[in-house]
Amino acid sequence: MEPSWRQCNPPRVPNLIGGRFVDSQSFASIDVINPATQQIVSQVPLTTNEEFRAAIFAAKRAFPSWRNTPITSGRPIMFKFQELIRRDIDKLALNVAHEHEKTLKDANSDVLRALEVVEHACGLASLQIGEFAPNVSNGVDSYSIREPLGVCAGICPFDFPAMIPLWVSSLFSPFFLFTISLVHSILIRSIATCLVCDVTCGNTFILKPSEMDPAAAVLLAELAVEAGLPNGDLNILHGTNDIINAICNDDDIKAISFVGTSTAGAYIYARASAKVKRIQCNIGAKNHAVVMPDASVDATLNALVTAGFGGAGQKCMAFITIIFVGDLTPWEDKLVERVKALKQAGKGAHMQIDSIKY
Repeated sequence: MEPSWRQCNPPRVPNLIGGRFVDSQSFASIDVINPATQQIVSQVPLTTNEEFRAAIFAAKRAFPSWRNTPITSGRPIMFKFQELIRRDIDKLALNVAHEHEKTLKDANSDVLRALEVVEHACGLASLQIGEFAPNVSNGVDSYSIREPLGVCAGICPFDFPAMIPLWVSSLFSPFFLFTISLVHSILIRSIATCLVCDVTCGNTFILKPSEMDPAAAVLLAELAVEAGLPNGDLNILHGTNDIINAICNDDDIKAISFVGTSTAGAYIYARASAKVKRIQCNIGAKNHAVVMPDASVDATLNALVTAGFGGAGQKCMAFITIIFVGDLTPWEDKLVERVKALKQAGKGAHMQIDSIKY
């Protein structure tokens, strides 16, 4: 029998708490809209405080066992996870295209970038090696070891619904780097932070996907569970401002990774820092283009328009400013003409088109 959240019409996106995908008890929800058709794809529940606490409890309970799991035992899970993503890559890409309205080619690239993160996590053994420096002073040796930090959290934007959830959960969460000095058998510990892999390195995780396109994160979590990730190591909670505030305020969450706008990042950084959390915010990323006087006209115009308007301009590397070296006049009219020639795809056309139409 299918779970209750799959039987709803439209289906409700489940939380993942302690290894189980469960329907939230919240009566409040947000509609996930297909941007092309304006049809309701699914509904995202606004997670209750009780469910939030249950996810924190599950992550804390799973941490002692997971932190003591040798990386040689955890690595096969990541290899299996990689294999399952490759198996279901078409399903994942179609889901991203359906919720986000990316073209299938662009959605497939999103999933491939997510796969690259998992491939990186498969080779983490060498990155966890500490350092040793003998006789740095009379009778003093210095060495460092890396140890998991605890429960960490990731807050994701909407623009890359497959890649960024794995970014923040597999790549960008901090754990302790203990620098230990041996002074005639007396240990003096100073604490620094080192940005390396999270779950693979022994931390447990709370993930909050974007409420605008959360299904890709849930599908990836299903594959992680199928790959053998222990219960409680990864938990998913849905919501908006309230759940973000809860993540920032909770004393059991030791570190937060955020990707998104500068305004939201500044808020999250300030709120989490006030609770003395490790926090990193990847915000406000956009590119500038510099056009030299001898640039090829057609190639440059194509590059500028594609980079500025491809993916609806949502990509972190999208151009928002063009700097022309020399006279702007020869370029301005041609650039405006090229932009006006862009065509809006019809409803559902994201399933067929692979790039911008001119």
